[in-house]
Amino acid sequence: LPSYDIPPGVNQPAKLRLVLAVLLGTAALGRILEKTGLCSQITFGRYVRQGRKLGVDPKLFIQDRHFNKVPVRVYQPKATSDGRRRGILFFHGGGWVFGSLDTYEKVCRYLSRESESVVVSVQYRLAPEHKYPAAYEDCLHATIHFMNNIEHYGVDPANVIVCGDSAGGNLAAAVSQTLAGRSDLPKLRAQILIYPGLQALDFNLPSYHQNRGVPLLFRERAAFFALQYLNGDALHMQEVLEGSHIPPDMRLKYRKWVSPDNIPEKFKVRGVKPLRPTDFIAEVYETVKRFCEPNLCPLLAEDAIVHQLPESFILTCEYDVLRDDGLLYKKRLEDNGVRVTWYHLEDGFHGVISLYDYCGFSFPAGKRGLDSVVNFLKSL
Repeated sequence: LPSYDIPPGVNQPAKLRLVLAVLLGTAALGRILEKTGLCSQITFGRYVRQGRKLGVDPKLFIQDRHFNKVPVRVYQPKATSDGRRRGILFFHGGGWVFGSLDTYEKVCRYLSRESESVVVSVQYRLAPEHKYPAAYEDCLHATIHFMNNIEHYGVDPANVIVCGDSAGGNLAAAVSQTLAGRSDLPKLRAQILIYPGLQALDFNLPSYHQNRGVPLLFRERAAFFALQYLNGDALHMQEVLEGSHIPPDMRLKYRKWVSPDNIPEKFKVRGVKPLRPTDFIAEVYETVKRFCEPNLCPLLAEDAIVHQLPESFILTCEYDVLRDDGLLYKKRLEDNGVRVTWYHLEDGFHGVISLYDYCGFSFPAGKRGLDSVVNFLKSL
């Protein structure tokens, strides 16, 4: 494990240290429980993160449903509306391994109330029990079901948005790309990607080194989660971190999209210089070659798809290993003529929005980030 780091630029560093202590304590207890055979680390981690049931919201109708067999929770404002509302499909974060409807209850209530939108929170299947493409397929099927039954929710079919944070941002980007060429469905109005993870080719981009030990997502955990989603295990994690899982010709092919050269210089001042990839190992590539599929790594989609994407909002955090994924995708979208609103939290860290109003762990950056999403929604 890396040496953990609380950057001086983070607001309320003492509170982040407390969050870090809880994370480390949960991980340690999870390892003990797994060794004693009581439950797996992942099961315990889900239990700790599950969130608690909230009471009635006086401003919202909240209902649990199934969209094409996928569990969802629908949030509808009670106030009357002059016309049809916008609809938001929300895909939660958690590395494809953690997260639930309850975990993101406060975030979804806030989005629905403040933007006066119908929000559909999607409970996709989690890894490692359900490997790729299970989560992606669940989000896609739930979105299509919503669009096909939109009249039941008072939503304008021309104002449907996909939104997600972290792994959920990955899923939102993948769903958006899949629907971009569909003529049988309304075109998505926008995609909102909150510190998304969009590629697994290069874990040595500047942000991966600068923020490798910053909670809530460490560099090693980013590779761990990607492998859990892909294969249901974390074998070859070290080789993936070192970059020996991608053939040289493929690395060269994708260098036009996945490269430090495409990241503004001001983001490369702080931290360690990226390492050179180690020698390619063909056996490792055979186990992870689906990392090159855009439905898993949306940053690798062809220009023909990217230029069809809807207006986009991308939120990045300075102290986040995934920062550069967002910056690289921002450039790709802009290069293809897609309108992008970018919001960067200079004092933000990965997962800061998921802590909104969470057991006293809220950070000012998280509220600002959430409000920037609401402001973007209101502008549509």
